[in-house]
Amino acid sequence: MKHMLVAAAIACLSLSHSNAQEAAVGEWFHQIDEAKQAAILKGVPILMVFSGSDWCRPCIQMRQEVWDNPAFQAYAHDSLVLLELDFPARKKNKLSPEQTAHNETLAEQYNPRGEFPTAVLIDSGGRELTHFGYNAAFSAEDYVEYLKAQVTP
Repeated sequence: MKHMLVAAAIACLSLSHSNAQEAAVGEWFHQIDEAKQAAILKGVPILMVFSGSDWCRPCIQMRQEVWDNPAFQAYAHDSLVLLELDFPARKKNKLSPEQTAHNETLAEQYNPRGEFPTAVLIDSGGRELTHFGYNAAFSAEDYVEYLKAQVTP
């Protein structure tokens, strides 16, 4: 019985480690603890994005023009862990109560003014490095250059 518990614990840790590695290659995390684990594994910062995916026009534009852009995705693949913190309005897009509470807790700490979209770059320990919003005059490449400047010593 003791061996089964140890094996189960190792399997859970391996699965958690595997999930962090898989999502770390460019997919968006939705939980801060998983994002921090992936950031530690990769040795990169976390880009938290506060978004209203179904009601905030600038959020939708930022997703289409920046986050979904191949130039940003190529940079993020090796240099960032992505954490999406969504605040949808439509009933059909409603998040679980747990996810809503998680997002609200992070918003209180990193986006207390409730501005959308807001992107916050943090280190794996949670220390804010910079934050910014959407600027239609900036290209995905401009955002990449800005982010590079924030993490280069």
